[in-house]
Amino acid sequence: MEQTSKKTIVSLKDIFIKFDGEVILNHINLDINEKEFVTILGPSGCGKTTTLRIIGGFVEPDSGDVIFDGKRINGTPPNKRNVNTVFQKYSLFPHLNVFDNVAFGLKLKKMPKNEIKKRVTDMLATVDLKGYEKRSITKLSGGQQQRVAIARALVCDPEIILLDEPLGALDLKLRKSMQLELKEIQQKTQKTFIYVTHDQEEALTMSDRVVVMNNGVIEQIGSPEDIYNEPVNAFVADFIGEANILNGIMLDDCRIQILGKELECVDKGFGKNTPVDVVIRPEDIEVTAPEDGQLVGIVENTTFKGVHYEMSVRCGKCEILIHSTKSAEIGSKIGMRVIPFNIQIMNKLLPFYDNVIETTVTYSNQNDNSFEFELEGETVTVPDKYYEEGTKLKIALPPDALSLAGDGVGDLKDLYIESVVYKGEQNEIILESDERKWLMLSDTDEQVATYVPLSFDFSKARFEVISEFSEKEG
Repeated sequence: MEQTSKKTIVSLKDIFIKFDGEVILNHINLDINEKEFVTILGPSGCGKTTTLRIIGGFVEPDSGDVIFDGKRINGTPPNKRNVNTVFQKYSLFPHLNVFDNVAFGLKLKKMPKNEIKKRVTDMLATVDLKGYEKRSITKLSGGQQQRVAIARALVCDPEIILLDEPLGALDLKLRKSMQLELKEIQQKTQKTFIYVTHDQEEALTMSDRVVVMNNGVIEQIGSPEDIYNEPVNAFVADFIGEANILNGIMLDDCRIQILGKELECVDKGFGKNTPVDVVIRPEDIEVTAPEDGQLVGIVENTTFKGVHYEMSVRCGKCEILIHSTKSAEIGSKIGMRVIPFNIQIMNKLLPFYDNVIETTVTYSNQNDNSFEFELEGETVTVPDKYYEEGTKLKIALPPDALSLAGDGVGDLKDLYIESVVYKGEQNEIILESDERKWLMLSDTDEQVATYVPLSFDFSKARFEVISEFSEKEG
């Protein structure tokens, strides 16, 4: 078959937008091709619906360009864009029957009656609702209502259909069947579908390409296979399917150390002795006799899932998840093997282990052996440590020196939890303050997209004097 080049139908160029002082989209760039099914996937608050609404013309970005078919369309109202939207609640008219709901947009355009009838009849056949023309909307099932909403969006012949979590109101069984139907409708009509969801299965099932978003940025764009098998970082790996994400050391090209063991992998170019994230999918772990395993662990839990057994295995301080057709008794010792191709190596989400602060001592108290400095508008007190006023310091706080303030006060207030990724032993949490990002470790689960106060344990910090008395001597 002859390959044809893909035509870009809509482009977002350096889109930036804030709501109430909070950054929602942080200079994102995205090209979408004609006739493809693109899913924008991410957790609540990541900016995916705002992205959809900017394409639809319901929201204007603070800066950046929206390009449609080569032309800039910033400021063009929704009804002037060749785009239609299907919302989660469908927004059907309960007083109109199926035919009149689908025909509504055509009637607004004052199209001839015979043309309206032909278009609506053809479209209802496309969405498998032929014969339902006179049926009341209130007499339809959730799946049928959704197909009416899609037919109404498609009948006006837009180039792009925007779908904002349209399966969210359906039960699980109907949602799964509608995933396949939606993809089939898209292929029949050869329209560009841009679909927003937080459901990973929907994204993997329907999409030609998946756009993974987090905290207002695009983390990765690729085919469902690429996103699942080659995640670019721990957030993507953790969000798409189940994964064992472990802290590792890249010893050299194709050599990795995890849980104190050296394993062979296929990745290169990370440098020697580089801290990295290691991803191993549960289905890629082979259960062996202990003496044959690269790793050895104790089975803590096992559950039959129909096609496979899901086992939780304790390996030192780390918990490993395994999906296997083999079962093992709780309390038994097993070996685990992974072929090099199935060990995925990724750069750390943040390129540092320590949270480094460069500051100047603003107040010293020799009597109680403490000092103070200013950090993002807050006065921070360091106990059991003394430096004279004016001393310039570099303070390095390892991730385990950070904690969420239980009393609600803390050294810093209102930090935004950007991501929480379980690394086998602890949750690795990235927080964002007004000026920077912070890396913290925690034994407890925390809620992404919430605001929390942060405390520092300076007994774990490293202090380095950059220069002394510079403020006073100046």
